[in-house]
Amino acid sequence: MATVILVRHGRTTANASGVLAGRTEGVRLDDVGVEQAEVAGARLAGVPLVGVVSSPLERCRQTSELILARQSGSPLTPIEDGITECDYGHWQGRPLKELNKEKLWSVVQNHPSAVTFPGGESMAGMQARSVAAIRRHDAAFEELHGPGAVWVAVSHGDIIKSVIADALGMHLDLFQRISVGPASVSIIQYGAHRPSVLATNTDAGDLSWLAASGSSGEAQVGGGAGHQAPPTSAT
Repeated sequence: MATVILVRHGRTTANASGVLAGRTEGVRLDDVGVEQAEVAGARLAGVPLVGVVSSPLERCRQTSELILARQSGSPLTPIEDGITECDYGHWQGRPLKELNKEKLWSVVQNHPSAVTFPGGESMAGMQARSVAAIRRHDAAFEELHGPGAVWVAVSHGDIIKSVIADALGMHLDLFQRISVGPASVSIIQYGAHRPSVLATNTDAGDLSWLAASGSSGEAQVGGGAGHQAPPTSAT
């Protein structure tokens, strides 16, 4: 089966200043965010990616470019509206310290499946369209490149959290238990029986084992033997 690597964009100027950027144009990575994205790119340099799919927002496209800069091949690079940021409506562009005083804030924290942002979209709708987009691209890459295909989706915190929650079989109301840091890497394989979540919210560590990724889709009773990195050639 194919493997999708979910990468959140690096830190932005809005993240650093405590503003909910949403779909605001012109929000770019700050210097820390560029460094974070470069680290993600370095971690993925040894993984031959067949595609790097990006949210259309600039911060994701920047992160994608830094990942692609470390790839020796020529991955496909589609832009996917289905994994763009949540439409926060009238909340967009406002400081988080103001938003946490809104009555809706506690619902976002504790019952997100009931939330529709004023002037924006529902969190349930956000999850439905992002999961559908990820699964569609995953099936397409597997059909084109075979079950060993590995690809990246560069997206946003709430989007990635909702995709992980779906893969874990968690109700959306529990998705705030998941953390997804800037430029973090999470990994999912969609199998015939169920998705397998191989990693969440990692910002360091070797990923070369993904170059030899492959699974029968069956759960490893007892935990299995773990992943083995492909052997390096002698110099």
